[in-house]
Amino acid sequence: MGPDVPLLNDYKQEFFLKRFPQTVLGGPRLKLGYCAPPYIYVNQIILFLTPWVWGGVGTLLYQLGVTKDYCTAALSGGLMFVTALALQMTNLYAKQKTVTVERMQIQNTLTDEDEFEFSSCVGSETVKFIIPGKKYIINTVFHSLLAGVLCGLGTWYLLPNRITLLYSNIGGTVVIFVFGWVTICIGEYSLIINTATETATFQALDTYEITALMRPFYIFVFIAVDLAHRLLVMFLISAGTAIASYFIPSTLGVILFMTGFGFILSLNLSEIGFAFKHTMISHLASSKPKNMHRGLRMQFGWREFIFYLAVLTFALTEASLLHRFAGSSSLSQASPQAIASYILIPLLIMMWILREIQRVYLFGVFRNPFYPKDVRTVTVFMEKQRRLMKVWQNTENALLDIVIVSIAQMLVFNPDLWWNRSLDTGIRLLLVGLLRDRLLQFVSKLHFALAILLTSWTEKKQRRKSTSTLITLNVVFFPILLTLIAISALLSSPLLPLFTLPVFLVGFPRPVRSWPGPVGATACVCPDTVYYQQLVPSLAVALQSALATGSLGLSLPGSHYLCRFQDRLMWILVLEKGFTYCGVNIKGLELQETSCHAAEAHRVDEIFEMAFEHQERAKVLSPNPHFGHILTPCTVVPVRLYSDARNVLSGIIDSHENLKHLKDDFIKVLVWMLLQYCYKKSKTWESPGSADKNKQGSFPENQHSGAVGRSRALREEDSFSVDTVEDWTDDSDIFDFEPSGRTKDRKEPGQLGPTPKVHLSIPGSVEMQSQDLAQEMSPEDKLYRAVVLGLPAVDKGKQPEVLPRVEFSCSYSELLSIPEEWRTAPVPPSKVSEMRQRFPEEWYHFVLSQLDFFHLKEKPSSLLADLMEDTALKDLYIQGVLSCCFGLFGLDNAVPAPSHVFRAYTGGIPWSVGLDWLTGKPELFQLALKAFRYTFKLMVDKASLGPVENFEELVSYLEEYDSDWYIGLVSDLEWQQAVLQEKPYLFSLGHDPSMGIYTGRVLTLQELLVQVGKLNAEAVRGQWANLSWELLYATNDDEERYSIQAHPVLLRNLTVQAADPPLGYPVYSSGLLQLPLL
Repeated sequence: MGPDVPLLNDYKQEFFLKRFPQTVLGGPRLKLGYCAPPYIYVNQIILFLTPWVWGGVGTLLYQLGVTKDYCTAALSGGLMFVTALALQMTNLYAKQKTVTVERMQIQNTLTDEDEFEFSSCVGSETVKFIIPGKKYIINTVFHSLLAGVLCGLGTWYLLPNRITLLYSNIGGTVVIFVFGWVTICIGEYSLIINTATETATFQALDTYEITALMRPFYIFVFIAVDLAHRLLVMFLISAGTAIASYFIPSTLGVILFMTGFGFILSLNLSEIGFAFKHTMISHLASSKPKNMHRGLRMQFGWREFIFYLAVLTFALTEASLLHRFAGSSSLSQASPQAIASYILIPLLIMMWILREIQRVYLFGVFRNPFYPKDVRTVTVFMEKQRRLMKVWQNTENALLDIVIVSIAQMLVFNPDLWWNRSLDTGIRLLLVGLLRDRLLQFVSKLHFALAILLTSWTEKKQRRKSTSTLITLNVVFFPILLTLIAISALLSSPLLPLFTLPVFLVGFPRPVRSWPGPVGATACVCPDTVYYQQLVPSLAVALQSALATGSLGLSLPGSHYLCRFQDRLMWILVLEKGFTYCGVNIKGLELQETSCHAAEAHRVDEIFEMAFEHQERAKVLSPNPHFGHILTPCTVVPVRLYSDARNVLSGIIDSHENLKHLKDDFIKVLVWMLLQYCYKKSKTWESPGSADKNKQGSFPENQHSGAVGRSRALREEDSFSVDTVEDWTDDSDIFDFEPSGRTKDRKEPGQLGPTPKVHLSIPGSVEMQSQDLAQEMSPEDKLYRAVVLGLPAVDKGKQPEVLPRVEFSCSYSELLSIPEEWRTAPVPPSKVSEMRQRFPEEWYHFVLSQLDFFHLKEKPSSLLADLMEDTALKDLYIQGVLSCCFGLFGLDNAVPAPSHVFRAYTGGIPWSVGLDWLTGKPELFQLALKAFRYTFKLMVDKASLGPVENFEELVSYLEEYDSDWYIGLVSDLEWQQAVLQEKPYLFSLGHDPSMGIYTGRVLTLQELLVQVGKLNAEAVRGQWANLSWELLYATNDDEERYSIQAHPVLLRNLTVQAADPPLGYPVYSSGLLQLPLL
């Protein structure tokens, strides 16, 4: 998108021009966008001026001396209360009058909000349009009562005599009187008539009608300023003095009380309570907790108790001494206060040095010459610094305030100066702390404003037609801009850049989080969420160490950090900070990068690369090349997460040599997997003990009836197709019982059982069968035989097929026998013979020899040898392997194509008779699919690492796949579970249809360094304030709007993503993570 993309599209512009006057006037809709009768506007104007009318009545009576001021306020307020209540009752009556009609109306939902049909001046439609009414009855009464109070206080506050006494100017009195009543009318209309949409909209829905109270609240605040000295301040001071003088008679006691409770409130009391409770329970149980996942929970034992007690004792002692010497009027360089100041100043300098040398840039400007050039040694460097910083963690601001007060007191030795005469030490510290906080906010906001102003011209993609005009206006009115920034800093409000252009407004005060609702309650969950769920616990531990050592700079509530690793972006917000803990929220941004996301992520990578990966080429104390950027690199932290490697498999998956060995490798892998499956299943069975015990039914699930009806076997064959039927040849005699070249009773050597054959006649010919066979078949069977290819599917659950019993030469072979339903594949005998020749007997014997059977209490020493010699068991595995090959590859012996390999890997093979049979056995199908995926991974490893030398190496590969790998698809649910379970490796096969290439993706779990940078908190707050205004007020939800386009300096697109839903769309958001810093 170009830089001149419309800020608002045509429809939104019209909507905004209707809404903005309504917001300014407090609710009257004087611009509807369609033709409305004049009485609609007249009625709204009358209702708007009603509070002024009742206030004017009271004011006139007061000016004529009829009533006192308080009686005037009561009269005006009472009239307004009755009027407000009457208006709400009118709305209820109008709703009840038209309720039946409303239920039957069918209106256009697209125009229902904007267009109404009016019948008369006081008709029900008119009343409902002008007075929408309240949702709840309690609000009807409460808002009406509040409207009366507001009108009464406003009347009293705007009495002309009071204003004249204050300003002694008739002109000023008139101006304040007129505009004051306009303000009250705006507040009253918003409260009882129609609530206007506020520019300070905080959330999309106003469930409890809080917005209607905003404007009256502001009016009450201004009125309360004048009433404070009469009502509030006197009461609070007298009550507080009485309580303090009664319970704490001495000033020293008050100081100790405040100091002690201040220290206690700086601790994470909920976590300490949880830790103390768990410690007591474990001691009462007289046993240490076993296998308890403590995570980031704070520990509370004797060591922590002694530490907190020592700090509290030191704080109380320091406060006592400070109180003792603060009252002394003799100030000299040898006084105890001066000596303490001399000690604190070098401590502050040392603390700053220890904090700054842990960051890659000193004060964010110059490269740190002490920062290790090899990022792999950063963790060792951080551990050394932690030993020096441990005592002084989280005391930067307090120490700085004390040093500033000490320096000021040493420089100002005159006891008559207001600093020494009027202010005690506590007030001085409060003032210095407030000034420090507001000064830091002012600098951050100024940095943000200058970044928007400069990049609107230097970034070509941000240069609009109006840019030069806006820059000129900002330069000309730069003092006004500084004033706006100063007001925003004093109010601790975000600096709102309208549409992220260099047009600045003072935003409404917002909490540190900027968004309502519980922390981490909402996120746009998607398959990529699991990667953040896996890494967040390890990242939290790494952040705990970095925050404790000061590597992340001065972290305060409201600080924002950005972490980057490969395609993952973690957004960290500090929510609260105490003496021994820090509460953070971690969000994960989307991995599927759009063009805007990719542009800003590329700039983030460039900044981190310049800071951490190009240090050997950087000069000592070289300046930060990205100083004006809102992101300043801090450090790297070790995190246990997945590295993502993607490779193109061209030359591997399309290699004829690799594909030629794929089937043979699949047979070996499948034999190993079937044996492992049956062996693991046998651990739940009992040892047969002897062949006699086997014959008596130790394994009832494998016992079969000896009588097998030939017709049943014929009728219940799972599937039939051309592949399962004897083919006719050109030399066949159509009148023969069987095709030529076939023997009627032909059996393959070692065949597991009689395989029923179906002989189909040539269409149009007369079917002839032997007399014996005809006598054995029922009429139903004859009909089934004649139309076998045309019959519908048979419900196999009604008549389970019974196979002949397998006679094992070893009684323990029953333990490794595959389920009987896995041996019913409709495979012709010729394929069984072919599979017998291809079956890897040596591999089969080797895998058998690896089985230990430790779970059997009594077993013969020749167990493994007996199993290897059991041909019936081997025939079972031949049949099982052949069934799986038939399902995945069919009966064709051709080398599979790469496309077929990909479909087989993904489970998307086109339908066939074999696949239909195989999918009917879900457990066997999953084993076959898993074996094929292992085979494909083996093919990739052989192509990359070299061929497999022997059976031991092949078993090692397979065991590693089974224990340390998940081999499947990214879209599988098991893939997400494997990530959360922290499988060491994951492999997936993919296909890019646009480029026609196959790709392999490997995730490897390891501890790697994640880059961390600090964001300009005021830049984030300002952009979030604009986002809230633009979406909730201007309803500008265009996905291609200007304010969401890529901005490499402001990271505008990433900042929007990191906002809480529904305005932002992070794919992951953690709850409040309490990080202990001790």
